[in-house]
Order: sequence, then structure tokens, then C-alpha cells
Amino acid sequence: MSAPAIRLDNLTISYDRHPAVHHLSGTFQPGSLTAIAGPNGAGKSTLLKAVMGELRPAGGRVEHRLQRTDFGYLPQAAEINKRFPISVLDTVLLGSWRSAGAFGRVAKQDTALARAALVTVGLEGFEKRHIGSLSAGQFQRVLFARLLLQDARVILLDEPFTAIDARTTRDLLDIVVRWHGDGRTVIAVLHDFGQVKAHFPETLLLARRLIGWGPTREVMSSANLLRARAMAERWDEDAEACEPAA
Repeated sequence: MSAPAIRLDNLTISYDRHPAVHHLSGTFQPGSLTAIAGPNGAGKSTLLKAVMGELRPAGGRVEHRLQRTDFGYLPQAAEINKRFPISVLDTVLLGSWRSAGAFGRVAKQDTALARAALVTVGLEGFEKRHIGSLSAGQFQRVLFARLLLQDARVILLDEPFTAIDARTTRDLLDIVVRWHGDGRTVIAVLHDFGQVKAHFPETLLLARRLIGWGPTREVMSSANLLRARAMAERWDEDAEACEPAA
């Protein structure tokens, strides 16, 4: 199941010509479990979207031999409309689009796998519930079930444990660890440094520019965290757009 390496070569990503990520280089190794950490506004979510091809670089490259269907992506909760009239089971079944196609018919096997995924995330019996009736933790479990059904080689998670209860966080972290054990590449944006240090062997510490990338125990040092905080305090939102390095 291991995916090819994902290489960032002098990557710069901009919004309205103002860079959100500057000149970032490094590699997500096949089968790695990596946290992307840093201050608010550091470019963490922007980087995830660039990795999967949703944002075009202003400079540099993202290099890999992956198709869009090789990525499983969990956006921040604020980006998802829970008022859409859809059931829990149908939401999970959206993860089968790679096998069924955008307008394909859902097979009985997919429905069985979706029900099994709901059992895995602790939501057996919730199949007919409307997603709008769920708590934040229950809804996050549904989204993880959808990722289980998608069976992607690379899993991208954007703040997956924000505003959910401790038990749900533990259960979903167990799934993340299982994905890693399967040889999938898992990359997660996290704001809880305790979770980063406890569960993620690799960390990319970002403050629009790279602070550190490597073993978590080395990257998440007091000196690096202080440097990231200081860089965040110096951000100038009206600064001129930088030019990509040669």
C-alpha cells in the first residue's frame, strides 16, 4: 500500500500574490506519519491543498507519481456543510466514488463495506441518521469512516481532532496509527503539540517558511517553537510578494 515519495522543491504558494508558504523543500517519505505544526496562519492547510493539487504553486514544484484518486482528504470542519440533507450511510458511501465513478451505481459490496466502516468508528446503528443531527465528534467519526471506504494510499487530515471529545480523539488516533501500520502515507495538520509529540514520529514545523522537518523529538524543540512564534509575530500581511528563488 506504500505510496511514492512526495517531494517539495522550493515550493511557494500564494494568495493574491502574497505568499502563504515560502520556498519550502523536503520530502514526505513513503509510508510516513507526519504532523504539520506551526502558528495560526503559518500556511499549514494551504500546504495540504497544494500537495493534493488543489492549489497551483506560485513557484517551485510538488513532485510525486500519484493520481488524484490516490489521495484521501479530510478538510477542516468549518468547510463542511452539515445541513445538506444526507444520511450517515450515504455520506460514508461517498468514499466509494473511486470504484463506482461519479455517477456510478453503488454495489452491494460497497454498502457492506460502508456499514463495516461505521462499526469500526463506533457508529453502528447510525446509518439512517441525518448528518445534521450528529455531534461534532460523531460527525468526525462519519468522515473517518468515509476515508476508510475510500482506501486511499495517501491520507491528508486538516485539524482532524479540533473541537471533539477526548474519547473520539483516542478512537480516531487509533485509526491513524492503523493507516500508518498499513504502509499508507499520513499527513495531518495539528495544533495540539501534545498530540504531535505523542503520536507522530515525523513533524514539519512551519511558519510560512520551514522551521524544521524530521524526527518529532528534534523538530519540536523549545528553540524551534520559539523561533516559529517569533516569525509569526513579525508577519506583515501587506508585504510585497516575494520572487521564487532560482
